[in-house]
Amino acid sequence: MSNSTIVIENVGKTYNNGFQALKHINLEIQQGEIFALLGPNGAGKTTLISSICGIVNYTSGRISVCGYDIRRDYRQARACIGLVPQELTTDAFETTWFTVSFSRGLFGKPPNPVHIEHTLKRLALWDKKDAQLRTLSGGMKRRVMIAKALSHEPMVLFLDEPTAGVDVELRKSMWEQVNALRETGVTVILTTHYLEEAEQMADRVGVINKGELILVEEKKSLMRKMGKKTLMLELHEPLSTVPGALEEYALSLAQDGLHLVFHYDVFREDHGVAEFLHSIRQQGIRYKDIVTEQSSLEEIFIQMVNEK
Repeated sequence: MSNSTIVIENVGKTYNNGFQALKHINLEIQQGEIFALLGPNGAGKTTLISSICGIVNYTSGRISVCGYDIRRDYRQARACIGLVPQELTTDAFETTWFTVSFSRGLFGKPPNPVHIEHTLKRLALWDKKDAQLRTLSGGMKRRVMIAKALSHEPMVLFLDEPTAGVDVELRKSMWEQVNALRETGVTVILTTHYLEEAEQMADRVGVINKGELILVEEKKSLMRKMGKKTLMLELHEPLSTVPGALEEYALSLAQDGLHLVFHYDVFREDHGVAEFLHSIRQQGIRYKDIVTEQSSLEEIFIQMVNEK
């Protein structure tokens, strides 16, 4: 018996018009994990999340959340889940406190003012508890959506594009809150277009494209396997072409002739940097600066989607 919080087995979704939104998805997500689901628009991210939450009726396969089958034991499974959708849907004239408290009641949980207060304070909403939602900024409304999703103390939190339209400062603050939730054992699944968020926050990354889960990997392992490094030399004098003796390194020369670029895999023992620099000196090429850059998760993601 799996101890995973979420188990997805061979799940598919085909719409009446024949469009296959999900194709044979298999995935397990552990308790306390932050899992980032990445993919281009229309890839199937929202369909997959909606299937796990019981909003979309998937065509084949099986999904369980906290040990409950999402179809057979819908109420128990759904009570384990907090969902923050992309759309900001709130009753504009209600207060923050009422909205979050009411959401808790929808799941049949008894009133718990202490928990609501703790949630609002954790999301920096306490001073807005009596404010009508229509008076809040977009970023604050997004926080209210998270507070609503946490009102019934779920073990799983879905964040579907949670920081869309949120300024950088608020985004960082919200991710601190997500990290704090993970510390309490909450499992967090997020979809995002801000790939630097996934790079910073996630334990594992899944890439979905055209309804297929084309990759699931620990973020660090993914970066290690596919993250290339670039070494750029700023030269004293411009070169017109790369010397023939350096052709084995597959170098590229900038248009100004003053920047020589060498690509290598930092995790390979024979990455060749020392030999490359030795060869440069042998050719009498003088450089005044060295700059190194490592591939971001975004570059890796684009590479993965293009390859598939």
